[in-house]
Amino acid sequence: MTLSAGQRISCEVIEDEGSRARIFNIQRYSLNDGRGIRTVVFFKGCPHHCPWCANPESISGKIQTVRRDARCLRCATCQNDADECPSGAMERIGHDVTLGELENEVLKDEVFFRSSGGGITLSGGEVLMQAAFATRFLKRLKMLGLRTAIETAGDAAPDKLLALAEQCDEVLFDVKIMDPVKAKGVLNMNQPRVLRNLRLLVERGMTVIPRVPLIPGYTLGESNMQAILDFLAPLKLTELHLLPFHQYGEPKYQLLGLPWRMASVPPPDESAIKVVRQMAEQAGYHVTLGG
Repeated sequence: MTLSAGQRISCEVIEDEGSRARIFNIQRYSLNDGRGIRTVVFFKGCPHHCPWCANPESISGKIQTVRRDARCLRCATCQNDADECPSGAMERIGHDVTLGELENEVLKDEVFFRSSGGGITLSGGEVLMQAAFATRFLKRLKMLGLRTAIETAGDAAPDKLLALAEQCDEVLFDVKIMDPVKAKGVLNMNQPRVLRNLRLLVERGMTVIPRVPLIPGYTLGESNMQAILDFLAPLKLTELHLLPFHQYGEPKYQLLGLPWRMASVPPPDESAIKVVRQMAEQAGYHVTLGG
C-alpha cells in the first residue's frame, strides 16, 4: 500500500481508560499553563470542532501515522511502519501509557516543580474524555505533594468534571462562543452545560481561571466579551486569560491532510485585543495575555 503525504493509519481508542491513557505529547518547562514551571501532558481525543484548533492531532482519539515528505527517502524499507522508517519520515502521533509510566515520566521534572511552585497540567484534546485515568493520575500526584491543574472546556457530565477538578489546585476553563446555538453549530459544544459546570466549580470553592480565545469572527468582539463578563460577574473571580488567535497550527493540518479553515483569517490586531482587554480590566479582572 502506498501512503501519500497526510494520509493516516489509525487504531481504535483504548477501552480501559482507568488504567491506561492515550496521549500525544508531553511539553516540559511551560510557563503558560498554570503557575510556575509546568509539565503539560496532552491527552488525545476531543468532542469539539473548533475551526481554530492549534492542535488538530489532538482531535481524533485514534493513533495516527503521518509521513513527512521532506524526510522520506522513497526507499520502501519501512512499509509505512513508523518503527521501521530509517529516516524518521514516518511519525506516529499518539501512544498509550499506564499510570506508572506517566508518573515516572513527569517526575523527571520534579525539581522544577518544587523550586518554582509549578506542577503538572493535563490538557488535550479534552482531558475529560479520559477522565477516569486523569482523576486516578492526579490523585497519585497529590499524594506526592505536587501541584496539579487541568485545561478543559468543561463540556461533560458534572460528576465526571467534579471528580477530576477536586484533584486540582487550579482549573483553566475555556470560555468560547457564548451564544448556545452558535456554540453547538460551530463547535459541537453544549454551552449551557459548560456554563453550569463553570458555576458549579466556583460554588464548590475551586480555583477557576477562565480563558477566552480571541478568534476573529467567532469569539473576538465586544458582544461576546460582554456576555462572558456578565456571566462571570456573580462568580467574583479575579483572574482572566485572553488567548489571541495565531496561525501556528497550519502546518499540522497540512501534515494530517486536513483542511485549514482559518487560512484567510489574520491574527487579531492590537487595537481589537485592547478593546476586550480593557473591558475585562474595567470589570475588575487581572488580565493575562497569552495564558
